[in-house]
Amino acid sequence: MPWIRGITCGMDTRREARRQWKGDMERCKADRRAARRAGTRQPEEPGPPPTGFALLPWLLMGMGAFSNLFQGKTPNPWIGGVGLLAFNSLYIHVAFRAFVKEAREARSTRVALALMAVLTCSLAIGYGGNWLLFFPLLGLATGATLRGPWLGKAGIGLAALAGVVSGVREGWDAINITYGTFLSTMVTAAILSLSEAVRELRAAREELARRAVEKERLRFSRDLHDLLGHTLSVIVVKSEAARRLAHRDLDAALLQVTDIESVGRQALTEIREAVTGYREGSLTTELDGARSALSAASVDPVVRQSGPPLTPQTEALLGWVVREAVTNVVRHSDATRCEITVDGTPDLVRLKITDNGTGATVSEPLEGLGGTGLKGLTERLAAAGGSLEAGRAPRGGFLVTAELPVDASESANEESADTEAATAESADTEPATAESADAEACSGGTGVRGATEVSEREQLA
Repeated sequence: MPWIRGITCGMDTRREARRQWKGDMERCKADRRAARRAGTRQPEEPGPPPTGFALLPWLLMGMGAFSNLFQGKTPNPWIGGVGLLAFNSLYIHVAFRAFVKEAREARSTRVALALMAVLTCSLAIGYGGNWLLFFPLLGLATGATLRGPWLGKAGIGLAALAGVVSGVREGWDAINITYGTFLSTMVTAAILSLSEAVRELRAAREELARRAVEKERLRFSRDLHDLLGHTLSVIVVKSEAARRLAHRDLDAALLQVTDIESVGRQALTEIREAVTGYREGSLTTELDGARSALSAASVDPVVRQSGPPLTPQTEALLGWVVREAVTNVVRHSDATRCEITVDGTPDLVRLKITDNGTGATVSEPLEGLGGTGLKGLTERLAAAGGSLEAGRAPRGGFLVTAELPVDASESANEESADTEAATAESADTEPATAESADAEACSGGTGVRGATEVSEREQLA
């Protein structure tokens, strides 16, 4: 039968909610023990899942009517008994459906609430006395079920109905019933609405924290790609040059080996700084490194720079573009010449990197070109209010163009601050620092959080 299936599904839902609550409690206890050992703020303890059992004790208000039936003080006791049983059944039905949004808003719940109202009025008019206390119980069920703008109107209308019916039976004593009915309706609705809002906020906070952690991990993976991809490409190019020169010019080969050692040490330092979240990029440093890498790959570098001084945040973003684009030139272009132009105005700075190579695009099967690196850089510049375009140059070769507004640092800082605020809400499982937020704004997200930072430090150590 449908109502039996409804009861069975409701019981399964409550059992599942209780199992989930027990699991949350176990995790909370483990987190609290870890927080006590670390001396950090302890996470909040999740409360038990709300159910209709919280509203059942109020049925004791009907004990007076039951006592009248039992003592034979109620005329037509069979009618009163059937009415009492029907009211309690409808109350329990509505109470357990009030804590599930879909069931609470279902038409069957509203029909049950309307039947309760009709039954309450009938019993109150017919018997009076203790039977009038069913109006506050009806107010409890109404407050638990209704939400939104209709709640106030329903509360006032129900209180007025209780006052009229009680006035007919009890005279001025109806004031107490009226006040109790209105108070039970509004207080119940306020408490349950607040409890539901707290649960939704807690779930949203956990979801934001989870997304922030995933976003930080993605950013850090992009940083490692940019760092290691460029550095390893330079090391490979210089190693090939050293191998070619070893047979005919030992001094030149030793110079290349020295450069390899220098590049390796610099890469190790950069990775350590990226793990700890303090690395700040410099456009000048990247341009010098680009000259060295292009020269080692037998590519003639031409660097032109003009315009006003740039902010550290803008330099860091453009430095990443230079690093990725030069890496692609060295690895894929077969070019003999590469031009890097940086020019700026008071409102906009533009970076162009072009070569005279094959002009391969990301649609061609050249692994690594324009893939994770340029895609990640496009996302970073877009977050800072800029843009990145890459494709074939009009006169052949490949062209990378990056544009950034002068206030790019503000956009980057806002994005980093939002990420830090959400990460800080993860109950101290993924701690973040203000220095990491500053470094993210400079490098487009080089910071790493919590367990990731610890594991990377241990590996580097």
